[in-house]
Parts: sequence; C-alpha cells; structure tokens
Amino acid sequence: MIHPAQRQSDTALSLLIKPVSADCNLACEYCFYLEKSKLYDEVRHHRMSVDVLERLVASYMQTEQPVYSFGWQGGEPTIMGVSFFERVVELQQRYGQPGSVVANGLQTNATLIDESLASLFSKYRFLLGCSLDGPAEIHDLYRRNRGDKPSYSSVINGIQELRNAGVQYNILVLVSQANIKSAREIYRYLVGNGHFFHQYIPCVEFDEEGALQPFAVTGEEWGRFLCELFDEWYQTDIRRVSIRHFDAVLAKIVDGKETVCTIGQNCCQYLVVEYNGDVYPCDFFVESDKLLGNIMTHSWEDLLNSSQYFDFGAQKRLWNSQCDGCECLDLCNGDCLKHRLYSGNPPQNISWLCSGWKSFYGHSRERFNQLAEMIIIDRRSIGRNTGQKKSRAKTIPKARSK
Repeated sequence: MIHPAQRQSDTALSLLIKPVSADCNLACEYCFYLEKSKLYDEVRHHRMSVDVLERLVASYMQTEQPVYSFGWQGGEPTIMGVSFFERVVELQQRYGQPGSVVANGLQTNATLIDESLASLFSKYRFLLGCSLDGPAEIHDLYRRNRGDKPSYSSVINGIQELRNAGVQYNILVLVSQANIKSAREIYRYLVGNGHFFHQYIPCVEFDEEGALQPFAVTGEEWGRFLCELFDEWYQTDIRRVSIRHFDAVLAKIVDGKETVCTIGQNCCQYLVVEYNGDVYPCDFFVESDKLLGNIMTHSWEDLLNSSQYFDFGAQKRLWNSQCDGCECLDLCNGDCLKHRLYSGNPPQNISWLCSGWKSFYGHSRERFNQLAEMIIIDRRSIGRNTGQKKSRAKTIPKARSK
C-alpha cells in the first residue's frame, strides 16, 4: 500500500528510464548529466541489458496504473538504436493486460533520429521532446558534439524526419546565457518554423565552490525572459501555441491540479530507473546517497514506500519561512529542489530563481486569471453543444514530454 502522504495527487506511478545512463553523443557545455557519468565510471559504456529491460517492463505492467507511462531519457536514449525500442514495444505488448494504456515519451537531442527510428516512433505513437535552443548561432554556442563541432544541422535533420513520419513532438529550450536576452527571437523562430509545443527550462548550475557557472542564468534574468515570452505568446497565440509552464499555471488555477513537479507540494512524482536497474527519486538527484534500490531485487511497492523516498519528497515543503507569506506560493511551492540554495548557516532553502518567479507572476497573474475564465466559459459552451467539435481551449493542453 502506498503511503497516503507520499504521493502528491494520486497513486499513479510513472517512470523516467535512462537506458544509456548519462552517455551521449554530444558534449554540451552546460549539461548537468556530465557530472552524473562519474557515478558509474567503472563501466565505460552504459547500456541497459535485455534482462533489466524485461524485468522493468514486466514488473511495472503488473502494477495497477491508469496509464503505464514510460519516459525514455539520458544522456541520449536513441544511442540504443531502433532494435532496442522494437523490443520495448514487444515487451509492453507481451506483458500488458487487455485494455492497458501505454504512453511512451522520449527526450532526445534529435541528432541520431533517422527514418527507421522515426517510423517506429510514429507507428507506436511515441511523444518526443527535442532539444533546440534557437537558431544556429544560438543553439551551437553550447550544444556541440564531442569533436567540438556544431550540432544544429543534425538536430534540424532529425526533427524533419519526425515531421515526415508524423511523429508528435515538442521543443525543449534550455534557457542559458546563449538565449536569455532573446525570448521574442526564440519564440518567433520556433513558431515561424511550425513548432507549436514548447518547453522552456532555466539553466541553473554552480561550480564546486558554489559560484554560478558562466552559462547559467540569474533570477532577475529568468523573470525578464518569462515576462517577454508571455507577452509575445499572449498577444496572438493563446489558442495556437502550447507552452508547458503556462499550461501548468492554468491547470492549477482552473482545476487545482499540479501537472508539473516544479510547482507541486511534494517531490514524490516519479521514479528514475538507471541502465542497470538502480532507482532514484529524481533525475536531478541521481546520486549515491539517494539510491532507493534496484528493480532486480526490489518491488515497486518497496521502492514507493521506502522512508528515503518519502523523506526526499517531503523536502519540497521545507521552504524558507519568508515563502509562507509570499503571494506567489500557490504557483511556486518553493520551486524545484535543484534551484534551492542550501548553503549558508543556517541554510537559506530558497530558490535561486525566486526574484524571477515573483517578477513573472506579478506581471502575468491577472491575465492568467482572465485566460482561466475563458477556459471555464468554453467548457460550459461545450457542455451545451456536445455535438460540436471541441475548441482548443476546452481544457488545459496536456503537459508534453519532460
């Protein structure tokens, strides 16, 4: 039985799976996974074995879930090749019960996507997240391969393969010093190239001495970026373009649902499965002292009910006391643990991006409330006209891949 306080909203379990661990064909300067590769440095190349994969799929699909959610991530998961994902689908079909609903998501740099992979993803309705930071001159500043060559053209080719095959995808933009002052430019570039599902992630990384890395962003910069992005989107695209965080804010206002972990009240949101079956509570915290167990020796029930997992999740509400009186708390909940500042005596436990979130919500809250009212009105209209085709604003667009 799952501890009633452990999971934030329901008992659904989703998995984030790293079949190649932190291995990647690129060497992006700002990638936080570069440090994670040291965790399993006794092995040069990390590849999920057939035995681990079968145990993973078979045991997970023996649990009761409304949707069996497999999120394939890395590193770069497409290193495993098309044969691996053919086996994934075969195992899901073999162990799935009649009526089971399976959702496969995959986060990729898109450089290794070819026709065969795109065809498989299309056939089995994988939802892909493709990393693209903007036009070539922006994207290539930090996203380079191991020979220090630019990756932009390979990314565009991979995305085109997905489009040719009819694969559903979104674009993940890492917001760093390469593009922090270019919110409008990035947004217009994506929309102008037919990309209508976006996710923007702030780059927050510190060195071993606790100093902000030169490619990372400050809270003030993040706030300005979000305000500029929101203004550009709000003008003409509220029914055409889905921006994941904006969708999540509306979901919270309209339905009281916390659809992304960063705004949730508990960090027990999913489990991370490493290439060898090791399980961790979060992909930002794949660290030796956060190891929960291994799927080859532990049941999902044991992992979900472990005191270590519960304690990790409960850290989300241990925010700084000044957060208690903040008007942004309902949409922030102290932000992601990764962005909290634990240094100092006593620890501050406040988000590095706090000032940015305050600036953004102060700038956008009234218009979010107006959009929420529009959604409610549209839903009522649909209820009166059930035979008509539902509009874009019938509900909050579902959060796409991470």
